[in-house]
Amino acid sequence: VDIFLVQPVFWMSSTDRLPFDKELHKKYVHSLDIEKPDRFEYWVTEHLRVSGIYWGFVAMSMMNALDEMDLEKATAFALSCQKDGGGFGGHVAHDAHIVTTFNALQVLAMAGNLDKVDPEGVANWIKGLQNEDGSFSGDQWGEIDTRFVFCAFGALSLLKCLHYVDVKKAVKWLLTCKNFDEAFGVVPEAESHAGQTFCCVGALAMVNALHLIDQDMLAWWLAERQVTNGGLNGRPEKLADVCYSWWVLSSLAALKRLDWIDREALIDFILKCQDLEDGGISDKPGNTRDVYHTCFGCTGLSLLGYEGMAPVDFRFCLPQSVVDKLQLPEQPILTLD
Repeated sequence: VDIFLVQPVFWMSSTDRLPFDKELHKKYVHSLDIEKPDRFEYWVTEHLRVSGIYWGFVAMSMMNALDEMDLEKATAFALSCQKDGGGFGGHVAHDAHIVTTFNALQVLAMAGNLDKVDPEGVANWIKGLQNEDGSFSGDQWGEIDTRFVFCAFGALSLLKCLHYVDVKKAVKWLLTCKNFDEAFGVVPEAESHAGQTFCCVGALAMVNALHLIDQDMLAWWLAERQVTNGGLNGRPEKLADVCYSWWVLSSLAALKRLDWIDREALIDFILKCQDLEDGGISDKPGNTRDVYHTCFGCTGLSLLGYEGMAPVDFRFCLPQSVVDKLQLPEQPILTLD
């Protein structure tokens, strides 16, 4: 029974906390650009290659170092992953999927090469994935997930093609995935999860529809994701994980309630997850680092206003400077009939 008792926690003061080793983390991201075909990990993560470039680019952007990456090489690879139908796969030999399509467009946006894509071709492919109930399938095989609405809205927003799909019908379906606690699940009646909640909040923010949810109640559920070590979890009774420094914080940023969590405690948690020998950030202190958690640790620090981190757009998980350059049109307040 004792393990369920809340124990007092003493946070580091800002003067005692671990430093953020920017140069070491940059070195780690750079090391990922070296092909290692003799490694088992190289092949089993092939399907994540486009997403991996995206995560690495975002991490470098947050550290104000995107210009150190080979943007043209990344552009060429992303474009090589586009299929005849318009969508992008995670690698050259992989089928198109809505998640990797969004990631590829995010990479191209950061590289300043989004104009190398035919917007109509991609938009029509995404349009073909919308189902009669408003949801989106991830690919031709038909899996449905609230993530896919977010990726559809995100990709179409970057291309200025939101009008290709039925936005109202998609929003109505998203709202059926909302639970009694005002958080969202994968599909209707699925368990509330911070990652899915980010996707739904982000999608609603993109189409100016946040007024359709109880923002105070959702923010309370999100704030309760902070646990005794300062980190954030994705569901009740789960351990903290660095990636939720993005999923939870970005949602709170959209709701204008970032001050509902303990900022200093979360900064300490993220900094403790650094690998101060080889660079990178892990999910939890002492675990192996990876580019995914490095990305979302950096974006979390950005939302927390950590010194030296570049601003990030809470909807698209892109550098704010990149989104500003795209001059995306402002969406009118969405009303449901």
